[in-house]
Amino acid sequence: MSDEQGQMAGPFPVAPEQVMMQGIMESCPAKVVMSGAAGFALGGTFGMFMSSVDWGANTEEFRNMKTKDQIKVTLKDMGSKSYSSAKNFMVVGAIFSGTECLIETYRAKNDIWNGVSAGCLTGGALAARAGPKAAVLGCGGFAAFSAVIDYWLRHNN
Repeated sequence: MSDEQGQMAGPFPVAPEQVMMQGIMESCPAKVVMSGAAGFALGGTFGMFMSSVDWGANTEEFRNMKTKDQIKVTLKDMGSKSYSSAKNFMVVGAIFSGTECLIETYRAKNDIWNGVSAGCLTGGALAARAGPKAAVLGCGGFAAFSAVIDYWLRHNN
C-alpha cells in the first residue's frame, strides 16, 4: 500500500528518503564501514585501558625520570597502544560484518549459522599467516565465540 508520501508502515506513511536511507544502512558496504568504525572506537578505548594497567614501563629508568617526563612517556605509550588496538579491532569488525552480510545475502536467511560461518572464515583468515593449524584453531575459536554471542543475543529477550 502506498500513497504520494511513499510507502506505508502499518497505519503510518514512510517518506521515500527514509526508505532509501534504510536500504543504504542495511547494505553490506555500510555495515562494513559502521562495524569498522565501531571496532576502531572500541579498540581504542580497550587499548587505552590496557595501556593504563601495563606494568611494562615500570623500569628503574622510568622511575628515575622526572614526573613530567614520565607523563610524556606514558601518554605516548597509551596513544600508540590505543591506535594499534583500534586498527586491529577495526579490521576484525569489518571482516566479520562483511563476511556475515555476504553469507546472509547469499543464503537469504537470518539465523545463527551466518554468524558461525562468518566467525569461522574471519578467525581462519586472521590466523592463516601462522599456518594451517592456527587457521583451523582460529576458525573454531571465532566460530564458537560467534555462536555463543549470537545465541545469547537471540535468546536474551
